[in-house]
Amino acid sequence: MTNPLTLDIPAGVPWIDFTREFDAPVEAVFNAHRDPELVRQWLGPRGYEMQIERWDFTSGGGYRYTHRDGDNVYGFHGTFHTVRDNDLAIQTFEFEGAPDEVAIEFMRFVDLGDGRCRLEGRSIGRTVEGRDMMVESGMEKGMAEGYERLDELVAAASATKTSASAAAAQG
Repeated sequence: MTNPLTLDIPAGVPWIDFTREFDAPVEAVFNAHRDPELVRQWLGPRGYEMQIERWDFTSGGGYRYTHRDGDNVYGFHGTFHTVRDNDLAIQTFEFEGAPDEVAIEFMRFVDLGDGRCRLEGRSIGRTVEGRDMMVESGMEKGMAEGYERLDELVAAASATKTSASAAAAQG
């Protein structure tokens, strides 16, 4: 079973708060945000093909990627302002289909113990209208499906690691 995505979208302000718990350690969830090959496997809605042009998940780094759904191509880019391992990422986010509507996003990776973590975030847009446009674009579905895919990715990595540890213990 997957954990639910919780969104708080207050009226009249240009931000969205989100939380999502994962049955995986902080390090695994953080690494799935850092490693572009892992990012490509989970970020975005199911059924979309993702191409990463640039992914430098470090303080001062940046990114650009596209999602393709048939003939439709959606581009995104931004800058990673602050990245602290297994703790925090602050980035800008711009959908190229809505230029000038840049959001700043804060993501905190919280260790819940027992190999579990919670991602807590806030995305602050330039205007309420821009934030509302993002919400109405299907953002919630894309986020929820992406985090479900991330669950699957970290669960598969955990199962592989557990099998390897068991084999080593028997060996």
